[in-house]
Amino acid sequence: MDKDLSGIPPQVTEWSGVDTLGARCRIAGSVTMMRPVSDTPLVELGNDVVLFDQVRLVVGDVAHPSTKLVLRDKVIINVGCYLSAEGGLYIDDEVLIGPHAKILSAGHSIHGEHASIQRNSLTRAVIHIGAGAWIGAGATVLQGVSIGEGAVVGAGSVVTKSLPAFCVAVGNPAKPVRYRDGHGTARRRCVAWLRRLLRRFV
Repeated sequence: MDKDLSGIPPQVTEWSGVDTLGARCRIAGSVTMMRPVSDTPLVELGNDVVLFDQVRLVVGDVAHPSTKLVLRDKVIINVGCYLSAEGGLYIDDEVLIGPHAKILSAGHSIHGEHASIQRNSLTRAVIHIGAGAWIGAGATVLQGVSIGEGAVVGAGSVVTKSLPAFCVAVGNPAKPVRYRDGHGTARRRCVAWLRRLLRRFV
């Protein structure tokens, strides 16, 4: 990332709440984190990670066995994003997260328990985002989802189920509408082409 470009967060060598911080990371001063006090390493950032303004990282208020936030090398999290790692959040190399995206590895139980949702227990499930994927602006990724390598999630989409590598997925709920040209298997590209063709006649 160009160090002379204005609007880029400053390079940091340490950041409160991060247990492992790679080289050349850039974190804006307005980034915030909620995490438990714990001797267990819960937050790992690889090399060249960039967190832009108003990003919120939530590792939770109570340590849980699945709680973990891992951002691998060259991950870029754009402005206003909300990342929940209470259920476990693993983002592989060179992933782009667009502005105001929400990645939610935890929620609240809505059945049984109390009438007030606030009093109910948390539900948790790991989210994994594969290398080179792009989560578009304003998209939401819900707990328990895996997004394949190089996949694209369209702006404003809501991901409720796992997505295959190199797909382009849009909508609420997000569904693959095609595969990226030149990527993915020939069979997947052929099936996607046939589906697009059939839609013209149905």
